[in-house]
Amino acid sequence: MTTIARPPVPGEPAQQDPPVRRRQGTDWRQVGLAALLIVPNLVLLLVFTYRPLLDNIRLSFYHWNIASPRKTFIGLDNYIEWFTSPSTGTIVFNTVVFTIAAVAGSMIIGLALAMLLDQKLIGRGPVRSMVFAPYVISGAAIGVAFQFVFDPGYGLIQDILARLGLDSPHFYQNAGWALFMITTTYVWKNVGYVFVIYLAALQGRREDLDEAAEIDGTPAWRRFWRITLPQLRGTTFFLSITVLLSSFQVFDIINVMTGGGPFEIGTTTMVFQVYQETFVNSRAGYGAAVATIMFLVVLLITVIQVRMQDKEQ
Repeated sequence: MTTIARPPVPGEPAQQDPPVRRRQGTDWRQVGLAALLIVPNLVLLLVFTYRPLLDNIRLSFYHWNIASPRKTFIGLDNYIEWFTSPSTGTIVFNTVVFTIAAVAGSMIIGLALAMLLDQKLIGRGPVRSMVFAPYVISGAAIGVAFQFVFDPGYGLIQDILARLGLDSPHFYQNAGWALFMITTTYVWKNVGYVFVIYLAALQGRREDLDEAAEIDGTPAWRRFWRITLPQLRGTTFFLSITVLLSSFQVFDIINVMTGGGPFEIGTTTMVFQVYQETFVNSRAGYGAAVATIMFLVVLLITVIQVRMQDKEQ
């Protein structure tokens, strides 16, 4: 069937043919630029992250004295020994308590400080710097400094309690108090990181919602719960992952303040056990097995957190 074109009507704009789409070729300059930026990072990840991870998993199936050039394949014996060891329960308990307390304490205190210093206060700039400063200081240095705070003989806490007529707890002789001591020290060091991230998120929130709620006479606690906190959901999810991962791997503060004690494993966590077994007891295979278990636990927790975040969106 032949289609006859309609003649143009005077005063009516002439019909134009639809534009012909040209097939764009590959922009090799963009591809080359992307490869130049991505490939070096992938190489670094493969060499310094994934290759050591795979080597660690392989090593966990061997018995190896780190001072010996020979390794003996023993299969799952390292894992069986760890799961059946009487000390494993205490070490897992220490790890869980320390991690949960460190994450909760850092995030609650960090958010409270961020909300306080987000207001227009005199001298808030220097105070913000002082809150963030401990985060950039070495954990070993902070551990040494806080030994003078918690020392039951002449520490700061002992002096304050003595003025109140109270005795200082034995932080270095009681496992519970020792765990409290290292947790408090780590929260003091890490809260600056949480504070800065939350402060940035608060400064980017919608102020019109707060103004509308204030005009309506909404109480401050309800504004925080219904308006402020939902806007910080993404930031809270990010911090929950990063703070959990960093808390799970704390070593320097524990090593300086308690050395894993009292009573040998009073404050020993899984990451400290990796160091103890690998470099002190010269059992690199057993230490690799503990490190592999840590990796699987962290991976599982991260996957669960990501799935929960996806369901909420």
